[in-house]
Amino acid sequence: MTEPAAPPPKRKKRRILMFILLDLLALIVILVIVIALQPSEYRVARSLPMVAPPADVFAQVNDFHRWDAWSPWAKLDPNMKTTFSGETSGKGAAYSWVGNKDVGEGRMTIIESRPNDLVRVNLEFLKPFASTALTDFTFKPQGDKTLVTWTMTGHNNFIGKAFCLFMSMDKMIGGDFEKGLAAMKSVVERPPATTTQGK
Repeated sequence: MTEPAAPPPKRKKRRILMFILLDLLALIVILVIVIALQPSEYRVARSLPMVAPPADVFAQVNDFHRWDAWSPWAKLDPNMKTTFSGETSGKGAAYSWVGNKDVGEGRMTIIESRPNDLVRVNLEFLKPFASTALTDFTFKPQGDKTLVTWTMTGHNNFIGKAFCLFMSMDKMIGGDFEKGLAAMKSVVERPPATTTQGK
């Protein structure tokens, strides 16, 4: 009894390539399913008590002209171009920026402002990728302190979900919120400058 002839080398190579392609296709399908099942919404929040009345802290957030003193992104690009528009402060005030790869390009607009209680900002990123988010600052009195909470909420598209498999929004942004709140704390807790007049 004769053994069946072995398949020609070319046919064998084709079978191996077919198996590899099918395995890759199966991995891609699994990856797409895993990404699609990731949460669409994200929320990042940090809080810090500050020894200052709510009005002092509220003023730091309600006026974009003051953000350079504490914003964690203001010092990433010393050549960043900024533009103020709309109202001077409060609802309707807007701030646009164009910078390097670390800060990108975008626009912030205050859409709600309740004195000493809440500042809500619509945040639009244009570069390096387009997205929008809502940012809230709340100010809760606690004795001689004010608890400041900085929150960002948004929606992840498919690319955003894929990115969050490797780096969550909380890890990516949370540290910057902590730096910004710490800088704001140092600003509002700084004793007022005193001037001495010569006799």
